[in-house]
Amino acid sequence: MIMQSVFRRTPRIAVAVVAAIGAMLLTLIPGAGAGALAQTQGATAPPATAPSGPIAGTPPAPAAGSNAIEGYVIGVGDVIEVSVLGREDYKARVQVQVDGTVQLPLIKDVKALDRTVLQLRNDIRTALIQGQYFNDPAVSVVVAGFSSRYVTVLGEVATPGLMPIDRPYRLSEIIARAGGLKPTAADEIRLTRSTGETQTYDIKQLASGGNAQDPSVNPTDRIFVDKVAEFYVTGAVNAPGVHPLRANMTLRMAIARAGGVSAMGSMKRVKVFRDGKQIPKYGLEQPIQAGDSIEVGERLF
Repeated sequence: MIMQSVFRRTPRIAVAVVAAIGAMLLTLIPGAGAGALAQTQGATAPPATAPSGPIAGTPPAPAAGSNAIEGYVIGVGDVIEVSVLGREDYKARVQVQVDGTVQLPLIKDVKALDRTVLQLRNDIRTALIQGQYFNDPAVSVVVAGFSSRYVTVLGEVATPGLMPIDRPYRLSEIIARAGGLKPTAADEIRLTRSTGETQTYDIKQLASGGNAQDPSVNPTDRIFVDKVAEFYVTGAVNAPGVHPLRANMTLRMAIARAGGVSAMGSMKRVKVFRDGKQIPKYGLEQPIQAGDSIEVGERLF
């Protein structure tokens, strides 16, 4: 009667007492707390994963980088890394063999030649499911080494090196993928085919011309961007030193590139030296050559 009276007068106290008694019972019954919590939160047990044993001798695969190009067509010699997300026991780093296949754990030979990264990923996933090794695997395929379909980009570009090509590219597109040209790049780009044939293309024509001036690039082609030629300016100019030589640059343009003559300089007292020898009476509209040295003298008064 006393307890009923207290409960009627103070409902909050009643609730606290009941909760305390319930907690005591949970601690006395093994496993009751976890079960009650799961029912309370509506939790379900994680789905069972198909069994698979550990794979011996498989080197750990490094983290996937930006070179996982899904459209890249895999060729002989390429190195790929295959893994199933969430399963540390299924990782492999393999090379495409001469017969076009790769050796993978559990499913053995898988054709990789002429398959894109996306197609090979789907093929491996299907083989793992059909072999009843996994129920619904999330397969990752990363190209770790490009040895079949790439072009070599060297010289005055932002990121020289091997450039994988997953589709036909124009020369201008490859230069753009290499980060573009450096300020020290020359005005021409040299393209050498796998046959040994070499052609030179003007940068301005690449940007504004048609397909004839912007050719397609094939695997194993080599692209080289030379460093721009230079000339030297000394004497009474605002910016003496070494400057890049551009196409059709005249003596007047070269002096302007050096900041123009200073307040004490004179355009009438300009000397041009080539191969260590002064060229007499060199006109301001005459062209400058690579390695020329320009000396601007001061006014007499």
